[in-house]
Parts: sequence; structure tokens; C-alpha cells
Amino acid sequence: MRGQTERRKGRVYREIKKGIYGLAAAAVFFTGMFPLSGCGKEETPGKYHVEYLNKEKSRIIQVDYEPQATDTNGLIQEFLAVLCSDSDNVECRKPIPNDVEVTSYSLEGVLLTLSFDADYNNMTTVEEVLCRAAVVRTMTQIEGVECVSFRVGDSPLVDAKGNIVGSMTPESFIENPGAQINSIQDATLTLYFSNETGDGLVKEVREEVYYSSNIALEKLVMEQLLGGTARPGAKSAIPAGTRLVTISVVDGICYVSLDEGFRNQDYQVTEAVVIYSIVNSLSELPGISKVQISVNGDNSGVYRDRFSLSEMYERNLDYVVSDEAGEVQNTTEEE
Repeated sequence: MRGQTERRKGRVYREIKKGIYGLAAAAVFFTGMFPLSGCGKEETPGKYHVEYLNKEKSRIIQVDYEPQATDTNGLIQEFLAVLCSDSDNVECRKPIPNDVEVTSYSLEGVLLTLSFDADYNNMTTVEEVLCRAAVVRTMTQIEGVECVSFRVGDSPLVDAKGNIVGSMTPESFIENPGAQINSIQDATLTLYFSNETGDGLVKEVREEVYYSSNIALEKLVMEQLLGGTARPGAKSAIPAGTRLVTISVVDGICYVSLDEGFRNQDYQVTEAVVIYSIVNSLSELPGISKVQISVNGDNSGVYRDRFSLSEMYERNLDYVVSDEAGEVQNTTEEE
């Protein structure tokens, strides 16, 4: 079976790979080295790059690359082949390991969906995050490809909690333009989700949450909240489809701007639970004492009936409920 898989993979990429190694060698000849640079590089018309892992597989290295293909489909196939191929530079490691196969891809609108075989799940957590970042940031250079989603076998890619990862853009892996993933760190986060009835908060502790060192913890918290929870008896308090616009911390106040999706009301969750899911989760971070929530930067008006968007809210644990045993919910993420 494995032999059939390898032969099929060879058929898909054989013609593309003929020109890849010559181009890579030419790049080394003209540059003398593979330069490191950030995602916010100055764009040069017709200039591309490929993102590799460093030798230790702890960070990403960006390498200039001139593709042979010129059309969208050809570029997708060529970049996939490169991402599965060893670099001539001994300091670079291909982001898609030997035993992981790209079984198929499809482009619908601006969404590129990549399907991998089951061996994708054999990567370590850090290697998998960096692999995703390298693939997404390489493929979204192609005109017409704005976001990428991953599938493993017949199912969407899920994280350690069982939540679907969903579509990703280069901004999914960076905090600021020009910032590169320098290392992967882990953190323990305390988050607050709605209970099933929507009238109370459930506390959830997530240990060993891996993230890029360039991502601020407040952004990580919001991404985790927006991603929801797979814990029985809990659900996301934030309206489905809400996206984070910006987030910043100044003098102990965290300013959170959400998009219009925040106004899509789920009246099965009380307004206080929605507000304090965000406020309490962010207030667990050192240096945050108050939180102000806005919609696309506009803090005028009220959320539903009584929560003014201009108000700076402090932590309030009155809405945290207990489980049947009378204890505050506390769950640990399994790896």
C-alpha cells in the first residue's frame, strides 16, 4: 500500500520537480546564502519565497524562490512539491516531513484546501504548528489564494481539544507585519465559557497551549475563546462567526475590537455571560485590570440592553457556576 502511495505521489510531482532543484541551486549561486526575513518583506513584483524550518525545527526560515510555473494551478503544485522536498541548504528542513503526504488539493474561491494522509498526526505539536505556518505563508503568495484549510484523511484538521482549526491566513501566525515566528512557547491559560443553559460561566484551564513568541498573550486568549471549547457542559459565549479585529493593552486596560459578527445575538446566552467570558478571561493575564470591548473600533451604544461599550469592565466572578459536585470547573488540555 505504501509503495502505491509513493508511486502516486511521484506521478503528481514528477514533472514539477524537474525544474525545482535547478532553480534552487541558481538561487544559492546568486544570493550566496539563504537570507532570513520576516513576513512583512517589501514586495517585489514576481518575487516569491518558500518557508522552511531551521535545523532544530524550532523556527521558520524564509528563502527567496523563483517559480517555474506561471498559472495558479501550476504554482500550487510547484510550491507543494518544494515544501515536500529537501533544501540544498543544510540549515533548512522541509516543513512537510518525509512520511506525510499531500493527497489532494482544491481551490474554491480564495480558499485552498489541502488534504494530508493520517501520518500528519504523527508530528510533534511544535513541528505541526510550524509546518502549518510555513505552508500557509508560502501558499498565500499565489494570486487568488487568500486562505488555506487543512484536512487529515476525510476530516478537517482539529486541535488538541478537538476544535476544528478552520481556514488560516498569514496573520494567523504573526502578531505584527514584519514579525517572524522566532520560536514556539507554551502557556497555561484560564478561560471562561458559557454553561449549557447560557446563564453562567464555566472556568477552563488549558495547559501547554503552544503559540508563536510573536503573538501577544491577550491575542492568544481571544483566539482560544473564539475557537470555542469541546468540553462537555460548556460552549462558546461569543456569537458564532465573530472575528477579532484588533487587540492592545495600554496602562492595564485591554482594548478589544471585534467585527460585526459580535452583534449576531444568541439569546440563549445572557449578555452578562458574553461580556464576562471576555473580561474574565483577559483579566487572568498579568498586567490587565480592565477590558473595553468595541465593534470595529466603535464603542458607542450598548451591547444588547444594558452593557455600555464605552465602559471599562473589571473581572467579575459572580457569574462563574459550579458543577454537580459543587466545584468550579477546571479542565486541563490533553496533548
